[in-house]
Amino acid sequence: MGENRSTIGNWQFKAADESDWLPAQVPGCVHTDLLRNGRIPDPFYGTNEGDLQWIDKKDWEYTSQFDVSADVLANTHVEMVFAGLDTYADVYLNNQLILSANNMFRTWRADVKALLKATGNVLRVYFRSPIQEDLLKLEKLGYALPATNDQSERGGLGDKRVSVFARKAPYHYGWDWGPRFVTSGIWRDVWLEAWSGARMTDFFIQQDDVKHSRAKLTAVLAVEVDEDFAGTIQIRTDGADVSQAVELRTGINRVEVNIVLENPALWWSRGLGEQALYTFTATLLRGAHEVAHQSTRTGLRSLRLVREKDADGTSFYFELNGVPVFAKGANHIPNDSFLTEVTYERYQHEIVTAVESNMNMLRVWGGGIYEDDAFYDLCDEYGILVWQDFMFACSMYPGDEPFLENVRLEAQENVTRLRNHPCIALWCGNNEIDTAWSQYDENAGWGWKQQYSPEIRAKIWADYEAIFHRILPEVIERLAPGAAYWPSSPMQGLTHDKHQHARNDSTSGDIHYWGVWHAVEPFANYNVYLGRFMSEYGFQSFPELKTVQTYADAADMALESDVMRWHQRSGDGNRLIKEYMDIYFKQPKDFSSFLYMSQVLQAEAIKMAMEAHRRKKPFCMGTLYWQMNDCWPVASWSSMDYYGRWKALQYYAKKSFRDVSVSIGGTDDLVEVHVISDILDATVGTLSMRVFDFAGHRLYERVESVSVPGNTASVVYAAPVSTFVGNHAASDVVLVVTLEQDGEVVDAKEHYFVPANQISLQMPTITVREVGGSGGSTFVLDTDILAKNVWISSEEDGIFSDNYFDLIPGVAKTVQFLQRPSGENRFRPASAGTISVHSMAEFIQQ
Repeated sequence: MGENRSTIGNWQFKAADESDWLPAQVPGCVHTDLLRNGRIPDPFYGTNEGDLQWIDKKDWEYTSQFDVSADVLANTHVEMVFAGLDTYADVYLNNQLILSANNMFRTWRADVKALLKATGNVLRVYFRSPIQEDLLKLEKLGYALPATNDQSERGGLGDKRVSVFARKAPYHYGWDWGPRFVTSGIWRDVWLEAWSGARMTDFFIQQDDVKHSRAKLTAVLAVEVDEDFAGTIQIRTDGADVSQAVELRTGINRVEVNIVLENPALWWSRGLGEQALYTFTATLLRGAHEVAHQSTRTGLRSLRLVREKDADGTSFYFELNGVPVFAKGANHIPNDSFLTEVTYERYQHEIVTAVESNMNMLRVWGGGIYEDDAFYDLCDEYGILVWQDFMFACSMYPGDEPFLENVRLEAQENVTRLRNHPCIALWCGNNEIDTAWSQYDENAGWGWKQQYSPEIRAKIWADYEAIFHRILPEVIERLAPGAAYWPSSPMQGLTHDKHQHARNDSTSGDIHYWGVWHAVEPFANYNVYLGRFMSEYGFQSFPELKTVQTYADAADMALESDVMRWHQRSGDGNRLIKEYMDIYFKQPKDFSSFLYMSQVLQAEAIKMAMEAHRRKKPFCMGTLYWQMNDCWPVASWSSMDYYGRWKALQYYAKKSFRDVSVSIGGTDDLVEVHVISDILDATVGTLSMRVFDFAGHRLYERVESVSVPGNTASVVYAAPVSTFVGNHAASDVVLVVTLEQDGEVVDAKEHYFVPANQISLQMPTITVREVGGSGGSTFVLDTDILAKNVWISSEEDGIFSDNYFDLIPGVAKTVQFLQRPSGENRFRPASAGTISVHSMAEFIQQ
């Protein structure tokens, strides 16, 4: 009785039209296997990507020979299970077709008991080219569907965009930050699953009513038996031990067991409380004999999306255990173009970075994948809420019945897989499609709908509604009752009129504000376009020189070189960075200086947005910038590059997202000092406002007592600019605002009275002293004159407790170098090795 799993290994692969088999790694893909065998160059280097587009036009085969133990063969049932096949695959066991796959987001199973033998089994997986497969679907449909980010021209297909026909990660076909590598392969584990008598195939803890005093739960189990069965189901966890008699019929049975936990330990997002997690174990018993069991882990919490009419429009915020949560974080994309290169350690680095940066939410964006279990486990453990998109983005999709059924099964499986994770805050149908099409506003949208006849246009929208207004919400309602569903991001609400579609000035729903960047609007517009939840906005930068050197030679170090343009997928992205830099900054003296200044430019832009959103609390209750990470080394909107190196923006996010934060706003003539609190206790302390000249002389000081209620934002002091500047030149002074509570600095921010390109910067002399006994991890920095945007680089890879900060004479700064040792769950002090210290004055033309 029970279940037995054995992994299938010993893989080889080849092109279908070739005869030589090569060693393969499973999980993996054709591109990584070709690279490991020396058959292709590094796909990320230079312009190599362009030379590798032949790979997705070919069919590929994988094979494994394996033996099966007597223990496995003795079972009544034996299934071959593929957790991930990418994407169009026919699978043969001992020359018999056992399944055909057409969706990389689904698990594929086949009963193979009758085909197995003790020795010499041959498993063969034949992958059909996703390009050739879907060109036929495009031809059959008779018209093209919009797919803005499908880089078909780069793939040699002209304007034939076929990505929409495959249930495959959309970003594989290219995006405006990512390359075009349309992969094939076995991208998740393969195993034999053997069982006899009974097994549990699903275990869901449905949270019916969770309060601080009591949690009412329903354990929902899927139990499969191969004959009628009478016995007992026992559910155990901390604080509960419940048994229930069951009568099971041959096949799959749904069993529900009610559980009540008194005074449960609740799960909280980071910053609000502990991440209490419960492990539930279900055991099926016949008498005293265990027949089958399964365990699952969850956190107990009440979590809902609150959309209620108010004086300003309609709210949009998450309420956790009765507490309104201001969401702080970023959009997450897959960590690699080749998914099996993403290790647990890379996931952990990202999530620990989010925690270190005072975030509490990541959005799993709809052009990637439903992430590995490890990603959600880490979010559970660290208290990072997840806005989870379904995998649809910036495209219209077909609506034939086989496609819709495939989508339904994909949604059903992934909702079932992820619904026990307490981190899941929202299921979202798609990225940007509602606003791109704008069905109910003829003058809005991206110009898609106007390309079609009325008949085709009506068909495309009906197909859209079938997926996002019918199939997906039905799956959520049935399989994750109580979970929030939002049809498309951004949108105002499902109103079926022109008020459905999001605008930059919407006062309902969520907003993607891209006026800054795509429309070259001024940074100041981040203070103008403030919605109820800012789920996307962003600004680009280059990675640091160390990263650029992994894909470019010295001869390529120029903004318009072929390699720099190849590693910039946002059209005129490099020109836009330079155009904004010309507006706001002084000229960089060379290309490496441009790299540094691009990061500071990005950080300053997004800081303005993050803090404007937080100051607008509770009208605005979320700020998720685009984007957290990269899938290859590239110039992009990320705050952390492909190698996990923090850009300036990551350090700025850490400071701007502090749970209790100072933010300085106002107008050209008025300074407003805000204190923003995301904690539940009041903040009572002192606010000091000091003005310095760039030699460190204190020109003005004012100290105020402040008391700020928990979970609020308020202006605690306001005064005319002239109060601070006095008779001094505005370009020669800086305001430093510090909030202290119980003698500890809670936050400190600098404010300049002129734009960055008008600040009088001279070359500072920065002294660095290593703190004795710190093991080379802790340093004290001083300067003789203002040092703007001090960047500390280190010999070792890691982060600093602060970086890209302003250093004022007489105000010493202590920083620590931190690494995340293998297996550790947080950054810890470590030796930085040799460090070097730079500031803005070093990089500009004097």
